[in-house]
Amino acid sequence: MIRKGAWVRIRKTVLNPEERAENIPEETRKVPLFLWTKGYLLEDAEIGSEVKIKTPTGRIEAGTLLEENPAFRHDYGPFVPEILKIREIVREELAGDE
Repeated sequence: MIRKGAWVRIRKTVLNPEERAENIPEETRKVPLFLWTKGYLLEDAEIGSEVKIKTPTGRIEAGTLLEENPAFRHDYGPFVPEILKIREIVREELAGDE
């Protein structure tokens, strides 16, 4: 049970596939457009239930409760070995005939 007032993250469907614009790629049109946002839980709830939150800017949003105390997660993806080779090529080009 997650208590009212807890900092949480929710997911909300903004557009279903049939509502998506015609001028976007077909692969994109086939999937819903989701919104993820964070805020303060307005009522006690369980993960996976439909809830309402109040964002720091005062907006009330409704969606599926995903997690409590969400962490900031950001990286640049998995290691790509080809980038090391590119680095060597660029260094050689910039260094010239030293």
